[in-house]
Amino acid sequence: MEKKFDIVVIGSGVGGMAAASGLASAGKKVAIIEEDLWGGTCPNRGCDPKKVLVSAVEAIDRAQQLQGKGLETVPHVNWTELMAFKKTFTAPVPKQSKESLESSGVETFTGKAEFINSQTLKVNEDKLKAEHFVIATGARPSLLDIEGKKHFLNSNDFLSLPEMPDTITLVGGGYISFEFAAIANAAGAKVHVIQHNDSPLKAFDRELVDLLMEQLEAKGVTFHLNIEVSKIEATSNGYSLSDDSDFQLDSDLVFCTTGRIPNTEALALENAGVEWDKKGITVNDSLQTSNPAIFAIGDVLSKTQPKLTPVSSFEADYLVSHLTGQNTKPISYPSIPTMVFSGPKLAQVGVTPETAANNENDYELSTIDASKWFSYRRLNESISKIKVVTDKKTGLLVGATCLNNEADELINYFSQLIEQKVTAAAVSKHIFAYPTIASDLSYFYS
Repeated sequence: MEKKFDIVVIGSGVGGMAAASGLASAGKKVAIIEEDLWGGTCPNRGCDPKKVLVSAVEAIDRAQQLQGKGLETVPHVNWTELMAFKKTFTAPVPKQSKESLESSGVETFTGKAEFINSQTLKVNEDKLKAEHFVIATGARPSLLDIEGKKHFLNSNDFLSLPEMPDTITLVGGGYISFEFAAIANAAGAKVHVIQHNDSPLKAFDRELVDLLMEQLEAKGVTFHLNIEVSKIEATSNGYSLSDDSDFQLDSDLVFCTTGRIPNTEALALENAGVEWDKKGITVNDSLQTSNPAIFAIGDVLSKTQPKLTPVSSFEADYLVSHLTGQNTKPISYPSIPTMVFSGPKLAQVGVTPETAANNENDYELSTIDASKWFSYRRLNESISKIKVVTDKKTGLLVGATCLNNEADELINYFSQLIEQKVTAAAVSKHIFAYPTIASDLSYFYS
């Protein structure tokens, strides 16, 4: 059956849902297509369930820090109960997401979307025509192409583990690896992280990454740097990993955590004249593809901005305003905070310490050991290090990187100060509740 719409959205993740519901609210006739779980990666098998598991890491870290300071024991993670708690968040998502879209007037289709031509796509037995299409198909875990790669598990598998094994190995040294390492370690597993070079978390400040690794190593995580795994073999007790030299490691389970790849292959983009590269679909500064009728948002994009859930939402909001004629300007991204929910947490926003160090005439870089500050000492945190970058001409804060257990809260404050160009004088005149992380903000300006 052939059906006509104003706009068809492909993918029901955070970006796709926001775009579809926003366009429908603006009076557009909208359809949305989902091949997998309604609601997409973030609430089903991504940031939301991961953060539920991180709650256990936070609780154990707090208890360990205060052991002998008023607390006598450290709790034990009951993985089965923790996973059951996680499912209370994830289980309702697909049904609720689909119903939410339908209640906003969006027509839903379940199946694989494939372009037939520049203005038509096929889903199951239906052909959908539209004035515009929005591709929001996101990304999926990548797998190293090595011998025995069939034995790899991925992030989806980790977030659905029925029980935590004695030993797990994470191949890759990015966000996912560090976060899963902290979770598995807190749950009692012996954790190995293998990185092909000596620069894990390469987007972050090298000094703070090294400090984070030291903290995780002190808890029992083992890092293997400059190891290029070339083979995985099944054994009687699990799996054996090896390289082309003399490295060999046995593990109960092996996870490939080498990043994510855009979901583009099944769309038959060539039929619609849409260009893409290995990083995703290429767009202009209005999120428009090489086909003027087709736009793209979220993790499926080839872009320099971080592929994060709030960025997808930001792009969806922009696209709604653009396609409804409310905003004809190019998209302009604010400073985007990035976060590693490890133990401790690592976060950064704006101008990096490396950029500041390489441009001393423009920026002033300050490194602050805040472990003796009341906010952190009351929790007996062993480390709290913050690097702030200020513009020498204006004195405004333009960048920050922090490593502590409150980094997720602190980095959002820094983001606000940067984006709103708040001066040191303005911060000093604000009365914050005390003592809190916010009440420390005025101390960070040089």
